[in-house]
Amino acid sequence: MGRLRSSRSLAGAVSAGSNAHARDPAPTLCEVPGPRIERALRSGGLWLDLGAITLAVRGDAPGLAGQIQSVYPHFPFADHGTWADIHVRIDRVRGVRRWLRPQVLLTADGQVLFEPFPADTALPLMEWGCNWLIGQQCNHLLLLHAGTLERDGLALVMPALPGSGKSTLSAALAQRGWRLMSDEFGAFETQQGEFIAMLKPVALKNESIAVMRAFARDACLGPEFPRTRKGTVAHLAARADAVARRHEPARPGAIVLPRWQAGSATSWTALTADTAFAALAFNAFNYELLGEAGFAAVRDIVARCPAWELVYSDLDDAIRTIDRDWAGRVQGKHG
Repeated sequence: MGRLRSSRSLAGAVSAGSNAHARDPAPTLCEVPGPRIERALRSGGLWLDLGAITLAVRGDAPGLAGQIQSVYPHFPFADHGTWADIHVRIDRVRGVRRWLRPQVLLTADGQVLFEPFPADTALPLMEWGCNWLIGQQCNHLLLLHAGTLERDGLALVMPALPGSGKSTLSAALAQRGWRLMSDEFGAFETQQGEFIAMLKPVALKNESIAVMRAFARDACLGPEFPRTRKGTVAHLAARADAVARRHEPARPGAIVLPRWQAGSATSWTALTADTAFAALAFNAFNYELLGEAGFAAVRDIVARCPAWELVYSDLDDAIRTIDRDWAGRVQGKHG
């Protein structure tokens, strides 16, 4: 399916065109009329520079242009490029399904990868499909299933299984002064020893949507999609500063294993290096595939990071707990 960048030098050379906004600012998606985005999708594509990779999206799915605009508002608008790591199309299903219970289909490099979705859920299909493709294809990076945020040049890495509250906590931290790098991927460059952003909207599900609306009333949430295969889903847009800084790397800072537990008091427990190593290796998409390089990368991250388990039910208290030891042990360790 398409070639992948093999090093930062290649990424920098290839992405120079897509990053021209640093020299000649391009309009952001929220500044571009919707019909122009729709035309891009139907022709040369909408090129989204996520930081670690570039994604090119095409298709004629109804409503997709407005849905993308609502959750990628601060990303530069680009309707062409010289390189994309992943190419996808989101198109209406032809035939009778064009009229009877309409559906949309995702293809990548001409291959159908998933069952069709209802036509009014094009954005969830795009987000889930692209996440799957990133996890399958981006093996020039160690990819952890982890929320990743930055402060003081250091990365807070939160590996966890689905349902742990990882995305909700990542979204909350991003509204409290932390720079979001990803709620889904801890993208680690093994040669440079740094995390880089895989910046996409944060997918919130079911009760988490109302929790985030109450927690941060100015948070930019896209449309809600009820009755998806994961229940009701909405996506939180990355803040403008996170988008502007998506090419800034972060050194490993700390590991936190989050676990949401209804009604629980906040629990903060230091972890051994062995436990932290196992958590990172288990929650990696490609640890075994990378072999010795994957082992060395996880060992490097663990050696540089204090680690804790966080059990929480209250977001404000969880963030206060993280901030307390970040200002103490983490910054002290890294000087």
